[in-house]
Amino acid sequence: MTERVSAGKLSSAGGAVLEATPVALRVAILDRDSGFLQVLDKRLERLGWERRVLASSISPQAIVPMRLSAVIVDLAVLGPSCWDWLERVCVELPELPVVVCTGSSTVAQRVRGLRIGADDWLTKPCHPEELIARVEAVVRRRRRLESPQESLPIHAGEVEIHHDQYQAFVEGLSLDLTRREFELIELLASSGGRVLEREFIYQRLWGYSMVRGDRSVDVFVRKLRQKLERVSPDWRYIHTHFGIGYRFAAEPLEPLEPGEPELPAYDGISTPSDERDLARA
Repeated sequence: MTERVSAGKLSSAGGAVLEATPVALRVAILDRDSGFLQVLDKRLERLGWERRVLASSISPQAIVPMRLSAVIVDLAVLGPSCWDWLERVCVELPELPVVVCTGSSTVAQRVRGLRIGADDWLTKPCHPEELIARVEAVVRRRRRLESPQESLPIHAGEVEIHHDQYQAFVEGLSLDLTRREFELIELLASSGGRVLEREFIYQRLWGYSMVRGDRSVDVFVRKLRQKLERVSPDWRYIHTHFGIGYRFAAEPLEPLEPGEPELPAYDGISTPSDERDLARA
């Protein structure tokens, strides 16, 4: 894979388009059309957009650390695997706007791409200004949809998670979360009960791929569990899926029978004795 990375500063040049988008965007462009890219690059530089031009396919996992505002893709660059790639990106990164800018296509192809999850489709040859305007429109729509949801607290069991305060509360009592702990509980609680893999959690919170053997996610999960148990001891929130990751679901604990010992919660970090017990099981 080859790439060209360039970045510019905000400029007063650009007239109405720049005024409509005061915050510079960060985009990845999968394209090999040198003439089109040259014209587009000059325009994006004037707008102050950060851009990364890629000449071949890139995995969704590799896209996460780029922290992009949008992806612009010419499907011709991806060849026969273009539909599989488009579907993977749209499914695995549903919050990332995707704009297809490619050569002539049939109605069936355009409909397929949009139904897979692409946010917009533009046919070449096209003017770079139109492409920029479409990307801006897609990003604006996404932000309008996301903003109201972010401002509303998430309720789970006895816990209320407030995005605007970067804190979670139980009956008005703060869990006293660090920023990383808040990002973790918000990510887990917003997943709709899905199991999130450790690698996915790490990429979303730290912004790059997890090194083999890194236990940072497990450590932060343990700390977060301890704080939840301290203020909401009658509920269980974070569930471990062995060898995979974690799931967030508020479940009340069953009361213990008289004399029944309380088992400690598993924090995802095995000890030598744990390994021996598992081997014997």
